[in-house]
Amino acid sequence: MGALMLGAVISTQVVNAQKLNTLSAKEKKQGWKLLFDGTSTKGWHSYNQSSASAAWKVADGAIGLDQSAKKSGAPGGDLVTDGEYENYELLIDWKISEGGNSGIIFSVHEDPSLGQSYLSGPEMQVLDDAKHPDGKNVKHNSGELYDLIKAPSNPAKPVGQWNTARILKKDGHLTLWLNGVKTAETTMGTPEWDALVANSKFKNWKDFGKYAKGHIALQDHGNDVWYRNIKIREL
Repeated sequence: MGALMLGAVISTQVVNAQKLNTLSAKEKKQGWKLLFDGTSTKGWHSYNQSSASAAWKVADGAIGLDQSAKKSGAPGGDLVTDGEYENYELLIDWKISEGGNSGIIFSVHEDPSLGQSYLSGPEMQVLDDAKHPDGKNVKHNSGELYDLIKAPSNPAKPVGQWNTARILKKDGHLTLWLNGVKTAETTMGTPEWDALVANSKFKNWKDFGKYAKGHIALQDHGNDVWYRNIKIREL
């Protein structure tokens, strides 16, 4: 490769790296805000804790769950936003480890009596569909509204590649996309929603899906996972 071409490649790589965890002028004008600055856990804390667990580490422009840190004594647990949100559009990139499982949980109510974010918040699944056992279960694949709605297709990229999730929530109306493909649509708090919950593992969970406003959580399901480009636009 010639020097000029090599220089152009390096320059492009630098520019692309600079675009991670940033907002364009257009996005700023549209009201988008970053939830992750690319360098720290500022704006996040572990569920029911005052700060983020050391198991959640920031490296290479991503925030990731390091299971080896948990083995060294870090408590782990789901990472949740300091802020609470009700009507919004959320964009987030994720990458899962081989055989891994995680999730993007929303409308999370934080309360010591609950103990876990998933007891109140619905989840958009993050999974290695090919190698995790959940990949064989209906409504448990990547991008799906976990245990509630089966996606019409599976647009997840192979392990090791970045996926982009989009969650739109407005006045209870909920739509999910993965890599530009719509995977679920419903309205929380309606008879349709109640029927979905009644036919799921959450049917006896009194707090599940009951909160219009809540935190956004990145799930610790016992596997390494990475997130980046986390941005939100309140509606």
